[in-house]
Amino acid sequence: MTHLGHSPGRACLGDNGVVTLRRALARPFRYPVRWLSFFAGGVPAIVLFPAPSLSYLAWLGLVPAMVLFTRAATTREAIARGWWFGAAYLIAMLYWMAPEIGPGLVLLGAVMGWMWSPFAVAVRRLLRPPVSGPRFAAALIVVPSCWLIPEWIRSYQGLGGPWALYGASQWQHPAVLALAAVGGVWLVSVALVIANVAITAVLGGVYPAALAPAPLAPAPLAPGAVAGAAAAPLAPGAVAGTAAAPRRLAVAAAGGVALIAAAGAGPLAFALTPPFPAARSATVAMVQPGVFSNTAQAADASETLTTQLSRAGTLGGVKPDLIVWGESSIGEDLTLPSSRAMLMRIEKLSAEDGAEILVSQDATAPGRGHEKWAVLVSPSGIQGIYVKTRLVPFGEYIPFRQELGWLTGISKAASSNMVPGPGAHLLHATDRAGNPLPIGVLVCFESAFPDMSRVDADLGAQLIVYQSEVSTFQGTWGPDQQASLAALRAAETGRPVVQAALTGDTVAFDARGRQLIWLDQSGRGVVTVRLALPAATARTFYDQAGDYVMWTGVAIAALAGLVMLARRRGFLSRGTGISGRRTAQYDADTGQPVAS
Repeated sequence: MTHLGHSPGRACLGDNGVVTLRRALARPFRYPVRWLSFFAGGVPAIVLFPAPSLSYLAWLGLVPAMVLFTRAATTREAIARGWWFGAAYLIAMLYWMAPEIGPGLVLLGAVMGWMWSPFAVAVRRLLRPPVSGPRFAAALIVVPSCWLIPEWIRSYQGLGGPWALYGASQWQHPAVLALAAVGGVWLVSVALVIANVAITAVLGGVYPAALAPAPLAPAPLAPGAVAGAAAAPLAPGAVAGTAAAPRRLAVAAAGGVALIAAAGAGPLAFALTPPFPAARSATVAMVQPGVFSNTAQAADASETLTTQLSRAGTLGGVKPDLIVWGESSIGEDLTLPSSRAMLMRIEKLSAEDGAEILVSQDATAPGRGHEKWAVLVSPSGIQGIYVKTRLVPFGEYIPFRQELGWLTGISKAASSNMVPGPGAHLLHATDRAGNPLPIGVLVCFESAFPDMSRVDADLGAQLIVYQSEVSTFQGTWGPDQQASLAALRAAETGRPVVQAALTGDTVAFDARGRQLIWLDQSGRGVVTVRLALPAATARTFYDQAGDYVMWTGVAIAALAGLVMLARRRGFLSRGTGISGRRTAQYDADTGQPVAS
């Protein structure tokens, strides 16, 4: 007889569905330490860079995360913690891009966080107690190299570009930035990470239990095994052998020495590398019209402000050699006959002020697509054009648009891709005395790329000029972070760097990265600065050697990965035990004995 009612099978399926959903929702909360890793990655990215700019914390800001990595019971867990750390670091550093990317920002962090996993594994392998002298020496080399892995990968424009590199946090400290003249921003990052490694080693030497993972449960005895043969597990942080305490103290002392060396490397480089002699001086005027709610007024704001302040061969009472407007300061193509009237007005302004004007047009050239041009205009017409090459991901184009184009439906991501230019090159301006003034002109986001300003320096630029327009991110920390990068580029190339922005920040730094001018997002007007320019042939060591620090770090990280893999596979095994009087330590992943 058939009974009506609910089917037991269906009820079981329903219950299983509820259980599965409950497990899926609860899974992330099973690993509270991974959430700690998440916060340990997000906090430094927030506090180290503008606007907070608590840059001194960079010398120890990675220590909490490194402690969490050393306490990982397995390599797999270290990989997971590094992934969570990296996800938070990415999301926090790019929070101001949320209007452009939308939910894609969280997706970006979740997918690309793996880049910090090698760093986490290196920390666990080399800094987990007990740490010997050779392991600590290896940590000073391998751990910073693994940190460079995500910085190297992110330097590819399609993955967002080198934004918020760890070394960029030191933009306020010219003595530290002296390292950039030797090895670029990469060397500054290395010095900071070495300091964090040193502090972690000191902590492990003084209080090893803080860095040691919780002891694993002893393995069950095999049938017939004698219970007394099983050695009791060591307490967290304990090191067998009578020489344990002296060795820990020695490593701690070595950590203190490494910390002093890392902190002193920048000031030493500053003292040993004097600035290039000034070959000449130039006065640069930068126009920041500010925010306008009226679109028509905004389009003509730079021209209007320059006209208002022009008086008898001066601009705001100063006789400039070059006038710089911000990015997208005009919306017409000055090369077209239809824009002849605007070009003539700019030529007239240039004649009245006695200086050439560097403008920026945001227009669609016939047959070329939408481009952003920096256009140098003199009283006699256009003297040079630079086309923006490195575009803002999601703001000016969508990487892998075929796969990620759906973001345009849920965010303000670019509806179409802009056309990039052919690359960095010089514009040859002329100062008010008629002397040549070679300048390297780059646009906005391109200040994040050290290779572009280095190319301009190699070509003989005496001054690096950025044009910026970041009104989309007005009121966030994004414009401040972007402006601070000018200090890095100045220190790397040994040349003064100026940036003119439509709505802020307009800045100027001397050839050593010292701040001369900062007109923030609330400012409006024309600011002028007198700059000492080096000879066109002057080169810093970084100009000459290029990104050798980055490539060396990548090679060391790759070699370390091969060595670790070989040891796990037994190719570099030194036998079934460890010689000497020490008790063998066993790898938590493989169960194989390893030397410390």
